[in-house]
Amino acid sequence: MSQPVTDAVILMAGSGSRFNNGEIKRRKPLIDLFGRPLISHTLEALARAGIVRVWAVIGFEGDALRGEVEPLVPSGIEMRWIDNPQWQLQNGVSALAAAPHVSEPFILTMADHFFEPAIVDLLVREARPDFLNVAIDRKLDTIFDMADAMKVQMRGERVMAVGKSLPNYNAIDTGLFVCPSELFRYLEKAKVNGDCSLAAGVGAMAKDGRVRGIDIGEAWWQDVDTPEMLRHAQSRMTVTS
Repeated sequence: MSQPVTDAVILMAGSGSRFNNGEIKRRKPLIDLFGRPLISHTLEALARAGIVRVWAVIGFEGDALRGEVEPLVPSGIEMRWIDNPQWQLQNGVSALAAAPHVSEPFILTMADHFFEPAIVDLLVREARPDFLNVAIDRKLDTIFDMADAMKVQMRGERVMAVGKSLPNYNAIDTGLFVCPSELFRYLEKAKVNGDCSLAAGVGAMAKDGRVRGIDIGEAWWQDVDTPEMLRHAQSRMTVTS
């Protein structure tokens, strides 16, 4: 990518309600994965990829979460915090909270996703600043919970449509993006009664031919949104160690 990517936005405003079943007591960004908090893997991958500023969008128990995450920030990363008082709404609203702050192009991701660092490196290297660039996974037979996955319909390198209930798809959205600031305009347009999902904004950009998919190949990632997903991720470590 000719224009360096120096900023990243991490969405971590939600309450993690799908973990609130008494089985796991910690907030999702802090759950243990491979011997370290999940968010540590993300922050270290971003630092390796050249990110110098991370904007964390917080909401539910935000002060407590901030206090626990700050000691985990690698040297070389400047951590900045954005409070989203509307954290009960969808993740598009959390993304919009970052709009006044970030410099484009910027990485956008979620605090409850694990990525091999090579995926972040690949996305930054291959992204084009005039598109919304999303890391996609074509290994459909390896997806743990396909019903919950964000499906993607690809044509060549272009994303044609996204959605969890998409009937025709040939890839999965991994939840890692390199974005132009134009994404915020699409999110605003996608709002219904003041609320919007990130997928709605991405889908609108895709309809205008503005979204590219970058295939992660054999690299591995995992959404860690439920205890079952966490156990699956942990089993991956057992298999590969």
